[in-house]
Amino acid sequence: MAAVGTVGVGVSGRAGGPTRRQLVAAGRTFGLLSPPVRLHLVWLAIQGEYDVGTLAERAGVSVATASQHLGKLRLAGLITVHRHGRHHIYTVDDPHVIALVDQILAHITPNGTLAPDGTLAPDGMLVPGGGARSGGASAG
Repeated sequence: MAAVGTVGVGVSGRAGGPTRRQLVAAGRTFGLLSPPVRLHLVWLAIQGEYDVGTLAERAGVSVATASQHLGKLRLAGLITVHRHGRHHIYTVDDPHVIALVDQILAHITPNGTLAPDGTLAPDGMLVPGGGARSGGASAG
């Protein structure tokens, strides 16, 4: 394990850390996902292939709003689209995007607070000390 304050080889695979271009691109990606409606649309598209009407309904927004957000996500390469007859079908194929969304949502409890170690019991409650808690009953 690297000592605090030292630079090692990280997830980017580069000694010395990420490049400036990687940081800028990552910042743009996080910025694109920062509106909750966009994050919700991406999460929905990870779950399956849907047209804009279905995504809009499930996200609780108008078709016009969903379409506008989906266009930006598609241009950024975070979501893919293909035609099925007259419909545009949206999905997420990139395993990195899937992992990013899964990881951030696993790190946040259902009430919106951070899960320090990302460990949640089946009932969505934090597990004290990060250990596994058996069963789905919450204490107290």
